[in-house]
Amino acid sequence: MIDVKPEIKFKTDRSGGKGGQHINKVETMVEGYWNIEKSSFFTNDQKQLITLKLQRKINAEGLLMMKCQEFRTQLANKDEVVKKINNAINKALIVPKKRKATKPTKASKEKRMESKKNDAAKKENRKKIKINLG
Repeated sequence: MIDVKPEIKFKTDRSGGKGGQHINKVETMVEGYWNIEKSSFFTNDQKQLITLKLQRKINAEGLLMMKCQEFRTQLANKDEVVKKINNAINKALIVPKKRKATKPTKASKEKRMESKKNDAAKKENRKKIKINLG
C-alpha cells in the first residue's frame, strides 16, 4: 500500500448543496491533484499502467484529480481525497492473472446437447397438430 500524500496538491472551494448561511462562507470542498509523471514513488512501467487504467480521471495536464465535499470540515474532506487517490492507484497497479484456455469437458458437452434436445422437444410440442383424414 503506497501513500502519495506528500505529492498531492490541494485546492479548496465552497461546497454546493444545502447548508444555510454557513456554507456560503466556508471552503470545505477539497480537490486533490497528483502529477503521475513527476512522481518519485513509481517506475515508468507502473506510471504507464496507472495512466492507462485511470485515464478517465486524468485531466489534460496529466494530473489525477479527485474531489470530496461530503464532510463538513475541510480536514475530513482532505483525508478522504487522499484515501480516494491512494485506493485508485493501488487498484490500478493490480495486474490481472492471465486466463488459461481450457476445453469443455465431456460431461459439459453432453449436458449441453441434452438441454438442446429438451428445448427442441419443447418447441416441437408447441406446433399445431395436423390431422390427415385422407
